[in-house]
Amino acid sequence: MDTGYVLGFSDRTFSDFFFEELNIDTSVSSLFDGRGTSKAKRLRSFIENAPASVVAMALRKLWEYRESISWPSAGIRDNYFAVVAIFEGASDHIDSSAFEAFEPSQTLDELIAAIRRDLDAKKPEAGLDRLHTYCMKRFASLVRKHEGGECGENDALHARVGRYAKLLTAQRNLTEMSERIIKSSISVFESFNSVRNSKSLAHDNPHLIQPDEARFIFDSVAALLRYVKAVDGQSFED
Repeated sequence: MDTGYVLGFSDRTFSDFFFEELNIDTSVSSLFDGRGTSKAKRLRSFIENAPASVVAMALRKLWEYRESISWPSAGIRDNYFAVVAIFEGASDHIDSSAFEAFEPSQTLDELIAAIRRDLDAKKPEAGLDRLHTYCMKRFASLVRKHEGGECGENDALHARVGRYAKLLTAQRNLTEMSERIIKSSISVFESFNSVRNSKSLAHDNPHLIQPDEARFIFDSVAALLRYVKAVDGQSFED
């Protein structure tokens, strides 16, 4: 926005966007007045003048448009939604930076996007089955990288984590504390299998896990994935 442009909008498509997505006519609304006539200055005026909830909605819609034309980096995305959370009055933003593409795959890209949509909507309970699937793929890729072997289609998540934990502790000079964190994660992910099967949208379950507990699970799994990234950084490269 530094040059006066906003994404790829022309003056007409900028106006069309706000009318179609938010039912706001930019030609008559005073929300866009005050800073100048460029699209960037008009957007800044809107952010300053519009109600916080309307700004948050507009920013989310703008991000969806941004993703439709190109895929931004995780760092940009997290910073952006931290700002959105301020306008929403949210203090419960879940850091999704641990969920990254680790190999070229349209399925993986769509899986990550789905996880982030659930987190952005503040519905972590709706994304637990996708989180489980992501971890299945992630630890299978780590086993391939270190062992050169494959995980069987029926290998449980905790079995994949166990294979990786064994390989990592054998190949890295980890501190005792880090080694314990890695090894204890095997039982954590074994419990995750049960949560996924009986408390998520993976099946026709009558009750989902409560949102606060789902958030705790997301935060805990994300923390482990960030730790893995720290000690095994190359594995997160595309």
